[in-house]
Amino acid sequence: MKFDDEPVPGYSLPILPGHVSPGRLERVLRAGKFAVTSEIDPPDSADPAEVLKRAAIFDGYVDAINATDGSGANCHMSSAGVCSLLTRVGYATILQISCRDRNRIAMQGEILGGAAMGACNLLCLTGDGVQAGDHPQAKPVFDLDSISLLQVARGMRDEHRFESGRRIETPPRIFLGAAENPFVPPLDWRPLRLAKKVAAGAQFIQTQYCFDIERLRDFMLKVNDLGLLEGPDRVFILPGIGPLASARSARWIRENVPGVHIPDAVITRLEGAKNQKEEGKRLCMDLLNEIREIPGVSGAHIMAYRQEQSVAEIIETTGVLEGRVPWYPGRDDPKALNPESPEALQL
Repeated sequence: MKFDDEPVPGYSLPILPGHVSPGRLERVLRAGKFAVTSEIDPPDSADPAEVLKRAAIFDGYVDAINATDGSGANCHMSSAGVCSLLTRVGYATILQISCRDRNRIAMQGEILGGAAMGACNLLCLTGDGVQAGDHPQAKPVFDLDSISLLQVARGMRDEHRFESGRRIETPPRIFLGAAENPFVPPLDWRPLRLAKKVAAGAQFIQTQYCFDIERLRDFMLKVNDLGLLEGPDRVFILPGIGPLASARSARWIRENVPGVHIPDAVITRLEGAKNQKEEGKRLCMDLLNEIREIPGVSGAHIMAYRQEQSVAEIIETTGVLEGRVPWYPGRDDPKALNPESPEALQL
């Protein structure tokens, strides 16, 4: 998708009235298009070519790429490092900041640094406990939680000040996001928690995996009743979906990953399939087609852990982009930057 006022393809866009960032994701959402985001797991490596190779899988299919921040409390390349590499070649990125690992001084510095390098979107997360990851002996910080981090980030952007009150000369122009989980009890509390995040500054929401359409429909009705889906301060909700590899893996996720709700019917469907991996992709496509029809849903966040190559097939088969092609590095340049090229390796 190209915009008439973009200076150079891939560069930051002029900020339109009513917008807060120069980013493509906000443009797409406010234009009423069905947005698609996905995520890459940062590598256990300092090789920039590995990051570019992982991102290239999504070329032409997603509007922004999340760089996860110590997901599951496991150590990888930092979200800021990944975003730095990707924004330099033009990708739209979503910088994640987990409150688990930093105090408010470090997080505010990272917000400024991320905005300076072109990361126009920020996802504020509380973070998983360290006991869940590969460094259980690490000392957790949790100086802030996701709601207070949203408040701090909004103050930096809109009031041009640090949390201490000290003035910021050039504020970060960022589109603020948060995560939500509509699928686990107490279900009636989930829309109210979302409302708190919106009041704190959240403008877009990416949810936990959705395998239960009825719970999502009920959640969206309640969110609408709270008045969060209309007006200039509306929130854009992108439910999370992803392909399941097998019934066995679905059971493991349900039993071992906190917050993931997988109904029995989903596991039964996978068990009855001749090729469970292919059925997992078909299930994801079916869910995506149903999700796009739910009033108030603005897009989808596709999380395809170790199946990233399937994202293009899922998007293409469902036709959710309705013919538009999200911009990617080199789309309009016959000399597109190849992740394996010497130029990329020098980044």
